[in-house]
Order: sequence, then structure tokens, then C-alpha cells
Amino acid sequence: MWYGSCYQKILSKVGKGQVYGVDISKSALDIARKWVGKKQNMHFILGDAETIQFDTKFDIITCQYALFFFPNAEKVLKNMKKFLKKNGVIVMSVHGKFNVPYFDSILKPARKIISDYLPKYPDMDRFGTKDTFKDVFVRAGYDRIVIKQLLFRYGPGTFSDYWNNYKKYLSKPLKEKFSTLSKFQKANFREMVKDNTLQYTKKNGKIDFPWEVLLLTARNDPENF
Repeated sequence: MWYGSCYQKILSKVGKGQVYGVDISKSALDIARKWVGKKQNMHFILGDAETIQFDTKFDIITCQYALFFFPNAEKVLKNMKKFLKKNGVIVMSVHGKFNVPYFDSILKPARKIISDYLPKYPDMDRFGTKDTFKDVFVRAGYDRIVIKQLLFRYGPGTFSDYWNNYKKYLSKPLKEKFSTLSKFQKANFREMVKDNTLQYTKKNGKIDFPWEVLLLTARNDPENF
């Protein structure tokens, strides 16, 4: 779900419970605020998950498609654990390693065409298997870890919709790299991506991607508190 939509879902479930949303990006929080609107029990906080501190403890902590972005994921999970109540639950989702062509269709050609593409970022699929996902939670001290493998379908529209959306939401550093490509390189890049999407394209021209997701739940066991 896009910025803010997950908060709407959570708010619909908690009644008068308090919800805190944390992000290191001010622009992401601004978008979320617009999605959610003014809610007395919704609090947005600009902060780093590795170092953020709270004066309260939480029943549930969630994190959606973000763990792989943290350079030190174990440190983040240990910090989150400090703010979980005894027997509190953490719920986290990551993209699967082997069946997420929405990303692979673009990333594989991008790494061939654009030098040092995403050089400073950890691999997006580094927790994309049950073993690697579970291992980082075990090292962070969590208990009763359960992982479910789910498969969804996602339609980004036509190839033009998919391609234009990719370019629209490129980060500033990647936009700068993309702009340095020659006209021929850009055309070649686009064709390579299009070739990768053909197997998922229906007769009506719309793309239908499978999307593998791993969903993990774990608890803060009192014995290890």
C-alpha cells in the first residue's frame, strides 16, 4: 500500500487506540498526513528507526516493505523490541526473493545500462527467503516467529503506464543518472524492460504481475525481556 493507506487500515481497527507513524523522510510523512487527514489518535514522527526513542511501549509494531532498506536491520529490530510490551507482537512484510517481476523487470536491465545503479543501497531481496528473514529476527532476540508466504497479483496498467510510473518516482540521484544516458541507451533500456514484461502482458495490453510477499509475526517473550 502507498504512503498513508496502511495507516488508514490500522486506524479502522484500533478504535480509540493510539497510532504512531515513523519515517526518516519528511516528504513521505507529508503524503501520509494528506491520506489520513486529521485524526486525534494518529501521530506522525520524523525519525530514524535505528535510534528513535519513545516514552511508552506498544502492543503492536508494524513495518511494511522497509526492513531491507536499513543498513543494520538487526540494530533496528533490537531498537523496536525495546518499545514492545511483554508479549507484544511485531508484524513485518518483505518482498519475496524469486517472484517479484514488478521490480526485476526493470532492475536487471537498469544494472546493465546504468553504471553503479543503487550502489549504496542493500539488496531489496536480502530477506526474501524464510530462512534469511527468520534469522535476523532470531539474532535480534524475538520469539515465536511465524512466517507465511503469500502470492498476490498486481496490475500496473499498460507497459507505458508501468514505464512512466517508474520514471516519475525515481529518486533524485537515479534521475540524474538516467538523464546522462544517450537517446539510444534510453530506448534500449526501455525495450529491454518491455521484453521482460511480455510474459506477464495480457491480450488487452495490460500487465498482470505476480507478487510474492513474506509476512512475519513474532513476540517479545517475557522470559527474554
